[in-house]
Amino acid sequence: MSGFQCLAQENIWFDKFKYDEAERHYHEAVNGIPNAPKPSQEREANAILQDIAKARQNIQQSLAGTSCSSSGDQSELVSRIKTLEVDNQNLHKVVADLRSMLSKLETRMSVLEKTPAAARATPAAKNIVVQQKKVEVKVETEDDDDDDIDLFGSDEEDEEAERIKAERVKEYSERKAKKPILIAKSSILLDVKPWDDETDMVKLEECVRSVQADGLLWGASKLVPVGYGIKKLQISCVVEDDKVGTDMLEEEITKFEDYVQSVDVAAFNKI
Repeated sequence: MSGFQCLAQENIWFDKFKYDEAERHYHEAVNGIPNAPKPSQEREANAILQDIAKARQNIQQSLAGTSCSSSGDQSELVSRIKTLEVDNQNLHKVVADLRSMLSKLETRMSVLEKTPAAARATPAAKNIVVQQKKVEVKVETEDDDDDDIDLFGSDEEDEEAERIKAERVKEYSERKAKKPILIAKSSILLDVKPWDDETDMVKLEECVRSVQADGLLWGASKLVPVGYGIKKLQISCVVEDDKVGTDMLEEEITKFEDYVQSVDVAAFNKI
């Protein structure tokens, strides 16, 4: 007899677990707990529900924070854009003003370069002509006064006439000796231009003042802006017309060719 046949003849309850499970279900149904889950399953379900609730809360918080930050960033971006627009408009206005000033300066420079020195000194020349006319009138008046003296007196050949003539000649000679010698002087304003903005203007002025001559006296000076950072030296002097002229001054000053580009007569007035 085989082992399987021996087991078949034994009284063994192979399906006991089925009956135990059916009995448990029966008692649960009687007590009102149909299909009650096991405690381990309940714990797992609660853990899953808690995780789901936490995930939902995190998602809501993230969405709320993102919306707030995005709205804040958007308002800040709009504010910056408006500020940049205002700055851009101000810069455009400043650039337009600078262009206008530069255009006017270039126009003035071109006019000054094209206008000769003689034309720019026209008012001074008019003053010279007027003063020369005054001097001529004064000299003519003095000559008229001198003509009032009769050097020859009467035609009579007597001693009295000779005596009167000698007295008048003597008086005329004394008057001529007492008259002061008129020294004609002029006030000149010179514009001394350098080569560029890197020229040492202090050294340039020293070179100009080093020009010395009898009848020449240097006066005050100042630096006058010309444009593009370049400044010219404007210096005054008093000269005796018989001893010093403008041509001599220009020739002597332009000898300092390392510093001086050109010399112009800005004003010329008789003293």
